[in-house]
Amino acid sequence: MKQCIENPNDVDWTGFWAERLDGKVGKDWDKAAEGFYKRTRKDDYQDALFDKLILDENDTVLDVGCGEGSITIPIARNVKKVIGLDSSVKMLEYLEKRAEEKNIDNIETILKPIEEIKYDEIGDVDVVICSRSLNGIKPIEEVLYELDKIANKYVFITIFGPENKKIEKDFERQLGRKTEDFPDYNYFFNILFNMGIYANVERFDLNNYREYDSIEEAMDNGKFRLDLYSKDEKEQLRNYLERILTFENGKYFNVKDKADWIMVWWKK
Repeated sequence: MKQCIENPNDVDWTGFWAERLDGKVGKDWDKAAEGFYKRTRKDDYQDALFDKLILDENDTVLDVGCGEGSITIPIARNVKKVIGLDSSVKMLEYLEKRAEEKNIDNIETILKPIEEIKYDEIGDVDVVICSRSLNGIKPIEEVLYELDKIANKYVFITIFGPENKKIEKDFERQLGRKTEDFPDYNYFFNILFNMGIYANVERFDLNNYREYDSIEEAMDNGKFRLDLYSKDEKEQLRNYLERILTFENGKYFNVKDKADWIMVWWKK
């Protein structure tokens, strides 16, 4: 017999979110940092993100899960100060290296897991940005509470859309693995709603598909979990990519190989 819920606000969206993350193995971001630093290039995700952000030259910004700085650096050029927070020592080293190379001196870094963010440590900032960094955070409600408290003006968050990682999921199915996706963005919206945060939701209109100089680059692009694959599975991945990627004008590509991101944001 199906359970009847009279009030949709009684649904435990936070519990559903955490349940979808059970059993997921976190990535070794220190190990992945060099690849991210080398691969970083401007794409239409960045264009879409910066088109939506509301920033002032006098703003202070907290960039949560800043990584090697692909978003942090261009933000820093347009605001007073950026605090980049990340759990990876190597990612922050590459961010600081990139800032030095580009003569940017208004970035402060904090080494800390996102799950441990606290207002008492960060204090007040004008804008909080979480670019592609909250999908795997299990204590999501606690983190959102702190981020909302830290921001004085706006919070901007991007999370996976429903059509993200198409070719990766197809390969996992070929391996015979059950692909458990990250929690859907509707969970995220409803968690915020039940917290009394009435957010705006927009889907990025991204058209650019990814391009690679080689099959090796397509394999080692951060989307496939090479650290979890056996030698045989890596060989299967190579064969799979050789089959589905088109080679044209010196580049490998597949028109289905593009990102799908949702922006959730609110004004304080």
